[in-house]
Amino acid sequence: MNEELPKRGVIKRFLYSPLIFDIPLINIILFAATIFSTYLINGPSYALCIIVILLAHEMGHFIMCRKYHVDATWPIFLPFPSLFGTLGAVIRMKGHIPNKRALFDIGVAGPIGGLIFAIPITIIGLFLSEVHPVPQDTTSYIGLGEPILFSFFSKMLIGEVTRGFDIYLSPVAFAGWAGLFITALNLLPLGQLDGGHIIYALLGEHSTKVYKAGISLFCLFTIFLIVRFHNPVWFIFAVMLLFIGFKHPPPIDPFTQLDFKRKCIGILMLVIFLLSFTPIPLKF
Repeated sequence: MNEELPKRGVIKRFLYSPLIFDIPLINIILFAATIFSTYLINGPSYALCIIVILLAHEMGHFIMCRKYHVDATWPIFLPFPSLFGTLGAVIRMKGHIPNKRALFDIGVAGPIGGLIFAIPITIIGLFLSEVHPVPQDTTSYIGLGEPILFSFFSKMLIGEVTRGFDIYLSPVAFAGWAGLFITALNLLPLGQLDGGHIIYALLGEHSTKVYKAGISLFCLFTIFLIVRFHNPVWFIFAVMLLFIGFKHPPPIDPFTQLDFKRKCIGILMLVIFLLSFTPIPLKF
């Protein structure tokens, strides 16, 4: 990095200058901006919880990259004035991944790290949530779809909700819901998402067939929601998946196979994806 800095402009040199722990200034600015944007969306408790979930997810990837000597950036947070106040966070892997085991460990560490915090945050948040009647004027009412895992926790802690009533999530519960939602998106077995890394590590070159089938089905489902329910919630994400592509770059050693323990964890993560995924996350 130090050799590249003199070639940059003054502003870029300033923003990408490594500070404490070699974290570039731009990463710190984006992290602070994300804290602020999530605070504006739903207050301090939400901001704290969603930041913890996102940070745990990305640090899971980052730590595994360090373990396998894969060059990667520190987590880059993406503030955005949206429903969540953020588009999440990413790390950029700039080095080559040595083998399938390293690819699997890097891919799976993020969702596991996020879930470690998302599940207890969801449970605590549901304790703080309340049940209220659904307003008669629903023009400004946005319902949230419940993944199986979230629905299980809500029934366990709150019980069945009478028709005409709904659970009004506390900011902490909403952060938990968002954490499960983000985990499920990352576990989609497509392209270079975390789920794509896991599928490639499990199936190798055969994973291309899964990517093609998965992206095709996802796009068809998106079109169905738009035509049948006028719900474009997945449109932008479907377009992004098409740009990501149907292939996964191979590791340096594409032949080393996963051991039995990793295969079991891989299957477990696919189950977690099914339990965490919400087909219709927003109901307008």
